Amino acid sequence: MSKQITQLTGGAFLAWPEMMNRLLGELTNRFHADISNKQVFGDIVYLPEWNQEGVPYWCKTAFLSPAKMTFDSIGEAAAALKEIQRNWGPYQFTQFRRATLIQEKLPYINLKVKQFPCTIPESPIGVWTLLDQNTMLFSPNTSSTFPGGHLELQEDHENPPSRAYLKIQEAIIRCASGVYPGISKPLPKPGERCLDAGACPGGWTWVLRQLGATVVAIDRSPLVPSLMEDSSVTFMKHDAFTLKPEELGAFDWIFSDVICYPERLYEWVTMWLDSGLVKNMICTIKMQGETDWNLIQQFADIPGSKIQHLNYNKHELTWFHLV
Repeated sequence: MSKQITQLTGGAFLAWPEMMNRLLGELTNRFHADISNKQVFGDIVYLPEWNQEGVPYWCKTAFLSPAKMTFDSIGEAAAALKEIQRNWGPYQFTQFRRATLIQEKLPYINLKVKQFPCTIPESPIGVWTLLDQNTMLFSPNTSSTFPGGHLELQEDHENPPSRAYLKIQEAIIRCASGVYPGISKPLPKPGERCLDAGACPGGWTWVLRQLGATVVAIDRSPLVPSLMEDSSVTFMKHDAFTLKPEELGAFDWIFSDVICYPERLYEWVTMWLDSGLVKNMICTIKMQGETDWNLIQQFADIPGSKIQHLNYNKHELTWFHLV
């Protein structure tokens, strides 16, 4: 057997771990795709008849030009990928040792855990996976500049008030890294004014203070003592959604991880955007019950918006609005 590459029709999508059902549900209900002929390889779902534009929110990365390769040796597989382009990120669910040896023969890319804050190179990157010892599914074009769509951060187990801090760190890195064309934005910086809605116990406020921003933190319960005593944190005991923009003033950034119905969040963010008192917003859309895809589309239709499930989300989507 010698190397053979076959271009495939359709599209393939890499689901987030344990989120395959969410991805399939989105393909069915948002895109109205026929998934009866789907092929599943680990966390990848391949739809031979896919012909639509758009990338599902519940996939880490999409194989935008899927192809299959058969090959004889590790060296042959690596050489074939290098002939196509430089940058390749792996996803593996089988043949792990063989996959590692192939990746070692490819040009170096940084697959290490990242330390916040950081930026990620914006260079295009392909994705590949072994289906068996001599067969590879790959795509030189993907929907993410992160290897395999994945971003993992070094965790701080001592200082943050809650593990939710990882969500805002990931969201900020994705903004700053330019992974959303036309929506790239620097990190919140010293002197910028931020609103943290539903702030208790203070994980998101803690991250913003690490960046030097000043924070108005709103919740019915107080933050941890270290943040309550921080002179650059103004705590308000209140329901953030019942306060009017004119009562709080202008903000460079507004953040929300409030547990609420998406309908209420949508009303709140449109109120703030209509006020003209905010530049950038990052909010968690909590998935409660069956997903209302028409409502999610309303978030997506707001100019400057982007929606995606993140590595550190649970059953949630993150909505970005950057200007």
